[in-house]
Amino acid sequence: MGTLPAMAGEIRFTGEVISGKPAHQIARLGIAQVMEGRRLFPHMNVEENLFVGGDILKDRNRTRNNLEWIYSLFPRLKERRHQLARSFSGGEQQMLAIGRALMTSPKLLLLDEPSIGLAPVMVKDIFAKLPAINREGVTILLVEQDVKRSLKLASRGYVIEHGRIVMAGSSEHLLNDDGLRKAYLGL
Repeated sequence: MGTLPAMAGEIRFTGEVISGKPAHQIARLGIAQVMEGRRLFPHMNVEENLFVGGDILKDRNRTRNNLEWIYSLFPRLKERRHQLARSFSGGEQQMLAIGRALMTSPKLLLLDEPSIGLAPVMVKDIFAKLPAINREGVTILLVEQDVKRSLKLASRGYVIEHGRIVMAGSSEHLLNDDGLRKAYLGL
């Protein structure tokens, strides 16, 4: 997303070199990120947080359509649209952070540890929404330590150790790999 420079090589998105570009330009190309820790605006309400994400579009109709889609994905956000973000539970904040990212109409959604610090019921609810987001044409790059849950959703997976890819393949292949099952799933 442009916050850290590439250590080597270049980063391309849809054929365009994006390494070295500032985050706002990368976002305009269609990449949105939900960072670990959510990073909401705590003194703003739900709708204000969502409109911060939608501001990049400069298209009121598209912003309004995205808002309605997000409210259909996460009805709790609509119910509590005037409530301050700081008053939300961790799971509700995660819903809001994902919603804010989706307001940009991304082609690629980067999710960094979306389950961290959440109650199991909220993790289940959030992960249940990811296929619906994907069906709308949004590619999701999920970084998550819950390997089994992630691979059940993914079409492809990568195992990274100390910054290096040590395994890669279809999610089905990785789920059935004995080495991965023993090392990461405790099976």
